[in-house]
Amino acid sequence: MTISTQIETGRPLRADARRNHERILEAAREVFADCGVDAQMDDIARRACVGVGTVYRHFPTKEALLVELVRQKFRVFAAGARTALERDGEPFEVFADVLRRNADVCARDAAIQHALSGVGEHIWAQAQAEYEQLNALTTELIARAQRAGAMRPDVLATDIAMLMCGVSSTMTHNAPGFDWHRHLELVIDMLRAR
Repeated sequence: MTISTQIETGRPLRADARRNHERILEAAREVFADCGVDAQMDDIARRACVGVGTVYRHFPTKEALLVELVRQKFRVFAAGARTALERDGEPFEVFADVLRRNADVCARDAAIQHALSGVGEHIWAQAQAEYEQLNALTTELIARAQRAGAMRPDVLATDIAMLMCGVSSTMTHNAPGFDWHRHLELVIDMLRAR
C-alpha cells in the first residue's frame, strides 16, 4: 500500500513519512512549474532532497503525483467554500470573497496552475470525487446568493469552474493590459443579478 493510499484511507503516517510526503508535493509544484508536465521524478526527488525511491514509494507514477496535486487544489477550494457557508453576511459578497480568495491561491501558484491545465482528462477524472465535493459546496453558495436575489438565476457551479479557469489563464499571460484582478472583478460583476 502506498503512502498516498494510506492518506486516503485515513491511516496515520509516521512523522518522517508525513514530512517526506509534503516535501515531495512541494518539490513537485516547483518542478512542474519550472518544467511543465515533462518534469521527471528524478528532478522532483533532487528538489525534495529525498531519494527517487522515496518519491516512488509515495507516488508510484508521475500521473499519481499530478493527480494528488489536482486533488489538493480542489480540497483547498472546498475548505474555503465550507468556511464561507458558515459565515454571515450578504450572500453574494460572501461568494465573491470565495472567488477572490481562490484566485489569490491560484496567483501564488500560477505556474503550476498553468502546468496542470495541460494535463490530460484522465488526470482530472481521477480527482472527480474532490471536484464533485467542490461543486456541491459551490452550488450551495450560489443557491444562497440566488435566493437573496443577488446573483443571476441562471448561474451554475460548472460556470464558476469555467470562469475561474479563464481568470487563472490570465495570470500567466504577460501581454500589456492583461490584469487578472480586473478580469476577476469583471467576472464577479457579470454574476450579479441586475
